[in-house]
Amino acid sequence: MPDDKRIEAESRWELLAKTGADTPMGQLLRRYWWPIAGASELDTSPTKPVRLLGEDLVLYKDLSGGYGLLDRHCRHRRADMTYGYVESCGLRCNYHGWLYGADGRCLEQPYEDMAHPEAHFKDEVRIKAYPVEERCGMLWAYLGPEPRPLVPNWEFFTWKNGFRQIVTAEIRCNWFQCQENSIDPVHFEWTHSNWSVRLKGNTGPYSPKHVKIDFTEFEYGFQYKRIRQDTSDEDGLWTIGRVCLWPNALFTGDHCEFRVPIDDENTLSITIHFARVPREREPYVQGRIPTWHGPINDPATGRWITTHVMNQDFVAWVGQGEIADRSKELLAPSDRGIVMARRRFLSDLEALENGKDPKAIVRDATINERIVLPVAERHTLIEGRTRAEYLKDPLARRALQGYVFQAGQPPEVRDEFLAAMGFNGMEIDAATRRD
Repeated sequence: MPDDKRIEAESRWELLAKTGADTPMGQLLRRYWWPIAGASELDTSPTKPVRLLGEDLVLYKDLSGGYGLLDRHCRHRRADMTYGYVESCGLRCNYHGWLYGADGRCLEQPYEDMAHPEAHFKDEVRIKAYPVEERCGMLWAYLGPEPRPLVPNWEFFTWKNGFRQIVTAEIRCNWFQCQENSIDPVHFEWTHSNWSVRLKGNTGPYSPKHVKIDFTEFEYGFQYKRIRQDTSDEDGLWTIGRVCLWPNALFTGDHCEFRVPIDDENTLSITIHFARVPREREPYVQGRIPTWHGPINDPATGRWITTHVMNQDFVAWVGQGEIADRSKELLAPSDRGIVMARRRFLSDLEALENGKDPKAIVRDATINERIVLPVAERHTLIEGRTRAEYLKDPLARRALQGYVFQAGQPPEVRDEFLAAMGFNGMEIDAATRRD
């Protein structure tokens, strides 16, 4: 590759990794709502430090149940607002008592209001503030310009008769290499199936090989489709496939993994998982959606955890470096989806320069009543299955045996899950032994 073309390519890929407010990609990403926490995280502690797109912020829930996202530091003497305390409306700094509303306006300055009421000093003070909305048990933040779009109401947020849980992890690398994993079907064969065989100390048998893959773009992202040696062109993973949800998620049907830029070198992985309860448990209405944080390192060895599906992904992502050096990569035919996604982001940057919305921005409230996405297992996830069918299906039973996607599920969350599903460990173990 000629030097000028190589430099151009390097600068393009570096451009896509930068998320600061003064960067083109940072401006683009601020046009979207970002999931930043589970609402249940604020049940016991009403404030939470948040770093999003390189900005240090504090998320809070006040005594009236309202949410806010403010600059982490007080406008007065820069005290840490994560140690502030909530009032009926807003967050009060624990240092000198300045109170801020969710819109960033200073509502009270106790001494100044008492000693110099005529000055109205507080009316001149504002702190950086961003809107927050709750949807499907997650708290979403918007850091961009007005008019803000709608928080997308994805179809799977509306499904009934299911147990949901939210799982977070902090990954020490750039968000974009995490998101590129969302359009990489071949890695399932090697990172998950075959590597799991080797991690168990076996040398085989390996999983069936991929023989055909394809990628198509639609309004809200991309679909990737695949045929393996043990499937045909009638299989749902070929006719429908999986979804690279724009701009930052993988949607597989029963769970959606969002990759949220903390800054250029760190990513928040936040997943919402849906487990359809057996038909015998209908109607099931979940109250609080639990949130838990998954570890990524084994404390005994310091090595990355490799026992669970997403933990295996994390190893692959961080192995590329804090920011992958794409000038040294060698793309192959299986990477066509990666190329399509990169080009779409570059096109979105051009659209933004021309005053247009980027891809998958939702502004129509009618459309947002329920945004339908491609789902290979739609019937099972919506209509459900019986208890007997759960116990008969090895894959479904595996989900009953433990959370397969990330390590560290707390016992109390597993107990909530089993109670919702109407199973106990003895039943599951007995069905496994019968097989």
